Amino acid sequence: MYARDNESGATPAQEQPTGAQVEAAVAAFRMLSDATRLRLMWLLSTGEYDVGSLAETIGVARPSVSQHLAKLRLAGLVHTRRDGRRVLYRARDAHVRAVISEVLFHADHEVSGIPRHD
Repeated sequence: MYARDNESGATPAQEQPTGAQVEAAVAAFRMLSDATRLRLMWLLSTGEYDVGSLAETIGVARPSVSQHLAKLRLAGLVHTRRDGRRVLYRARDAHVRAVISEVLFHADHEVSGIPRHD
């Protein structure tokens, strides 16, 4: 039913993910399960920030923010670029931004009582 050659007529959404895909997704969710990292990713989904700006905005010490950013970068969730002496961080791509947005919209429904929708 879920043959990779699609002889069964299954659509791509019905095909089972590979083991590598599942492991990569689990690693990404593991990184996002920390409140500080999720707050950082929310900001980085909206634009580029340096460590100092991120630390000030979320009220966390710079060394802690730097450590979290290093983990997010190693996990492939964050991209960097140099601007002179500063390093600017941002969410890696549209897929990462969409995951962050959707999980926080879901949380909004959970805590606010907003009716669910499809």
